[in-house]
Amino acid sequence: MNAPTLSSSSGNGSVIQLGGFNTYVSGCSASLFAIVLVSDIFGYEAPNLRNLADKVAAKGYYVVVPDFLYGDPYNPENTEKPLPDKGFEDAKQVVAALKDKGVSAIGAVGFCWGGKVVTDLAKSDDIQAAALLHPAFVKVDDIKDVKEPVAILAAENDSISPPELIKQFEEILSSKPEVDSFVKIFPSDEHGWTLRYNVEDKEAVRSAEKAHRDMLHWLTKYVM
Repeated sequence: MNAPTLSSSSGNGSVIQLGGFNTYVSGCSASLFAIVLVSDIFGYEAPNLRNLADKVAAKGYYVVVPDFLYGDPYNPENTEKPLPDKGFEDAKQVVAALKDKGVSAIGAVGFCWGGKVVTDLAKSDDIQAAALLHPAFVKVDDIKDVKEPVAILAAENDSISPPELIKQFEEILSSKPEVDSFVKIFPSDEHGWTLRYNVEDKEAVRSAEKAHRDMLHWLTKYVM
């Protein structure tokens, strides 16, 4: 899939400083319920991501999309890809800033690169629920340490997190009755399908929206 065209003006929200990061925010800042969306390697300016943030915000959440790539998202012309090594510590700063604002419950959603960041958050007590959409860099040992409710939405045609690995995650989570979980593999879809789709392709949009609905259902179960 190709990277979406980036535009700093995409979306209905605005860009502010939050927790030390440029952050796209959407929804009512007075809401007690917040959702942190952690982007894939193409960054927080991606139009499809910002449109999704607006859609989640319409459900009553304060939605924040921080720039954990420091203004330097992946460029396909450069083979070097960013790693999510600092993502967890960065995300903790944003979560702390939300709590300082009076937010009482926080959910986090990670896409691809962001999946590792959100998995690490789910190993802490910083959030109330997590959702991983076509995650990358997530290992079996990470899932073993998850403490918060987690949903994993994956693609059948995904060489980064193949179905075999996702099924291992599911088995581990099934053995942890204290952690609620939901795992779903979407047939025929490819890695990145929930964000990096062509808005002119009706079938691609429908498929992405199915995952978005599952994600929202999971979030409202724990963060509202």
